[in-house]
Parts: sequence; C-alpha cells; structure tokens
Amino acid sequence: MRPASFALAALALLTLRSTAAPAPSEAAFATATANGALVQEGLNRCNRYLHAWLATAEPTTGLIPRNLTDSPYWNGKDSAADNYPFMVLSADFTERPLLAAKLRPMLDAERKLTVRPGWLRLTDDYALRPTPGLRQPTPDAARIFFNSAEYVKDGLLALTEWLGPSPWSERLFELVDDSFALAAVDSPFGQIPLAGSDKAVGVEVSGDYLQALARIYWMSGRDEKYLRWGMRLADNFLLPAGKNHPTRDFATLRLRDHGCEIVSGLCEFYATLHYAGQLPGGREWAEKKAAYQPHVHEMLDRILAVARNPDGLLYNDVNPRTGAIVDAKLSDSWGYVFDAYYTVFLVDGTAAYRDALIAPLAALDQNYRGYNWEPRPDRVKFPSGSQDGYADAIESALNLYNRFTTEPRVASVTAWMDSEIKTLWSSQRPDGLIEGWHGDGNFARTTIMYCLWKTQGVTAQPWRADLRLGAARDAAGTLHVVLSAEKPWTGHLIFDRPRHAENLRLPVDWPRINQFPEWFTVQAKKTYSVQSPSVSASITGAQLAAGLEISVSPATPRRLTVTP
Repeated sequence: MRPASFALAALALLTLRSTAAPAPSEAAFATATANGALVQEGLNRCNRYLHAWLATAEPTTGLIPRNLTDSPYWNGKDSAADNYPFMVLSADFTERPLLAAKLRPMLDAERKLTVRPGWLRLTDDYALRPTPGLRQPTPDAARIFFNSAEYVKDGLLALTEWLGPSPWSERLFELVDDSFALAAVDSPFGQIPLAGSDKAVGVEVSGDYLQALARIYWMSGRDEKYLRWGMRLADNFLLPAGKNHPTRDFATLRLRDHGCEIVSGLCEFYATLHYAGQLPGGREWAEKKAAYQPHVHEMLDRILAVARNPDGLLYNDVNPRTGAIVDAKLSDSWGYVFDAYYTVFLVDGTAAYRDALIAPLAALDQNYRGYNWEPRPDRVKFPSGSQDGYADAIESALNLYNRFTTEPRVASVTAWMDSEIKTLWSSQRPDGLIEGWHGDGNFARTTIMYCLWKTQGVTAQPWRADLRLGAARDAAGTLHVVLSAEKPWTGHLIFDRPRHAENLRLPVDWPRINQFPEWFTVQAKKTYSVQSPSVSASITGAQLAAGLEISVSPATPRRLTVTP
C-alpha cells in the first residue's frame, strides 16, 4: 500500500525561471473550477457513505452485515466483494486514518473468522447476529468458491488497481492459489474450481477467475502456474471438446452482471496469452492464443449479430444459437462486455470490435437520460430503479470513453455522465446510506471513478470537506488544476501514475471490469513544467507522484498548469 506520508516536492523550494509562464487557457481553468465543485460533492458523499456503513459494524468482530434488513451476516460474494472494498477506497481518498483504525482490522477479522477447517484460506459466510460464528454448520463447495471468486474479482482486484501491493493484494493471491489447490471438478482439461452443479454460477465463477488469472500472472512476476490454471478454464469454454462455448453451446447467454463475466474473462486471458507469447520462450502461449483465436472471434461476432438493440446497446439475455431475445431489457453492464471487444481489438486489430463501441456511446445522451437500468420494486423505492443500475451504466460509459476522448462522435457521452451521476447521487439518504444493502458500495466505486475523471487522476491529501479540486486538459494536452478551500489548507497534490504497469505490471492498459481509468499520468523519469502565476519550475514525474506540497487561502484559489 502507498505510504501515509510522501516524499514532498515544494514549489517554494524549486528553482525559479526568469521566463514568464505562457498565458493559461481560461476555458480549461473554467472547466477545472466547475469540476472541483463536482468532486467536492462526490467525495464528501463517499465519506458519508463510509461512516454510515462503519456504524453498522458488529462490535465484537468489526464486520459489516450483508444488508440491513434480512441478512445479518458477512459473506464473500456480497459484503466482501461489493461493499467493504469501496469503504476502503473511500477512506483512502477522504479519511486515511480510518484505514488503520477500522478497515485493515476488518480484513484481519475476515481472514481469521470466515475460513473453515479443510478449506485452506477460502472464505465462507459468517453470522454476526444473534451469535457470531460460521453461518452454516457444514461447508458447501459451490458457496465457498462463489464467495471467494467474487471477493477476488469485484473487490480485491479493484483495490489492487488503486493501492498496488498491500495486505489486500496478499489476500487476493491467497484466494486464487487456494481455489486451484482445492479445485475438484473434472473437465477434459484438468480439475477446475467451478461452483457445483449450477451452470450459471459456474459460468460467473469461471469468468471471475479468468479475469484474476489474466492479471495476477503479470503481478506475480509471470508465474506460469497462473497461465496453466487459466488454460484449463479457457479450454473448457472455448475448445470444442469442452462443449461450453458461450455462443455455440449456451441456450442462454447473460450479458449483464452474473453472466457477462465469462466474456470479459475469456478475452482478458486471451490478451494475456498474446502478450506472454511475445516474451522470450513464449511459444507455448502464442500457440494457445492462436488455437483460441477463431473461437474468441466466433463468440464476439455472434454477440454483435444477435444481442444488440438499434442503438448498439446489449440485451440482458439472448439465445445465441437461435438469435432469440430472452430478456429484452437492456444490460446496465453493457460496457463490461464491450471492454472485451476493445481488448481483442488491441490484440488482433479487428476494427469492427472497436467500431462497435461508437454507437452506444453516441446514443446515450440522446436516448437514455434517466433510463431505468435496474427496476427493483421488491427492494428499492427510488423512482428510477436501483442506483446499482446507474452505477454500472455510468462505469460502462466512463471506462470506454477513456479510450475515445478525442473521438467527436462520442463527445456527447460526457454530458450524459454528468447528468446520470446526479441521479445516482440523489439516491443517497440523509444518513449517508444509499439503499442499505451491499450494492451501496457500487455507489462509492462509481463516484470515485467519476471524481478521478474530473481531477484527471490528481488527488489531494489530506482531504477536507471544504476542498474543491478539479482539473481539465486543453487541446494541447496541458493539464490545468484548480484547488480552492473555505479555510486555509496545506497539503499535497498527488499525480496519478500508469497504474496498470506499476501496480499490476500489465503490458498494456486494456479495459477491465471495476478499473479506475487512467487520465493524466506522470512517468517517473520524465520532467514536467509546473507553472502558476508566480512560479515556473521543472519537476520530475516521480516527485509529482510522491506529492506536490501546496497551500491555498480562502480568498485565492490556486491555479497550476502541468505540461510534459
């Protein structure tokens, strides 16, 4: 995890140049100022969410319940996967002392309390009331693998995206390693940790593990066991002998969460084999990638042929064999599937896969403002359905827009994201809770992603409720930053790094489910020109990433430009 204190680069201590700074772009500064108000609201909402859920923690264990109505227990696939990790990130952004005081002890408690004898370090349900303890008297493989896989994919990978190596990434490796150590389901290609006889759950679990294996192969320093485990799963879903090809063999293909993970997982793993195959001694991986290629393209081509509405968005469920639409409601997770298309475009250069993303991004602002992505009359009283649907749809757009920022045909999606984030935020209650279930974490995750877009990855530490930090780039790529506060503040502006390479060691920044997209990133060894009305200095990327010391007074917002 990043240290709590940073090596500082103070503007006041840098060598001043005699030359005047170039005139700043007032339009970019105006955008940055407006963005700062949005970031202030968003991060303060995350802090309120964090405190609201901390207040629900069971006093003895410190663990939070699955929901506040009928599930007084902690579980891996919901509490640990969808809520707890984004409490951690909310604390990292807005109140770091809580990491040591509350959030790290929650991890320690989960590691200790939720494991069963004979199941190594995998996680199971843990009752918080009326008597704390393992919730079920006997283990169940389907439940334990599902809990562990979801915790890995939705929670621990997302934390590692931002934090890098940490106790949470250690937990990630524990769960993946032990899942395959205990894999006991036979396939034509070796034993795999599918979750029992429920095929839908097995598909989701396999997709989770494939996404994890595609990334931790690189994180581990290229330990080949992760490729071999991934090939067991990918063989089972892609090769004819597996009889599990998602579009050739499935009677129903789900293209929203709890189903779409297999498409992303297969394509991420395919990309990892591609880049591993380019390394010295990588012939085996290159050959396997070549064997998968026609089957991956068959899957993607068939989805494009039968699963899109006229605007290019995806239906919830289709029969890929017949082309029949099983559920005509639109997937809020459409971008999770299209992440896979862009990934394969990066690998194989298939232009149609990139082009498939243009139509939905272009259509959102015109046709889908206020769209009810996830009707939940059984649970949610929010007029436009569950906030969880808005969260996934906004993330879908945001992660893909990150790849198309200079494409004029999709420029309108920025107005749509600004509109829909307000709808998402309106679902938060006065007490800081959102809907009182584990999906509340998705509110915080999406808000943090949105705020990073509005700061271009710049963060301020320590955060304070009156801070406004916004940023924007002009046409030349210069970053314009505005920081203001209602009271005097001194702290550090921390600039983002190419986290895909530094935290995950990925060869390429392919789009990933629950990714925190990179916007303006600094390279450690490069030099950047940092200018304000009174100062012009050259600073290394390493110094900017470690933290730029800065003060702001109430009467005078600080305005900076940063140019490579």
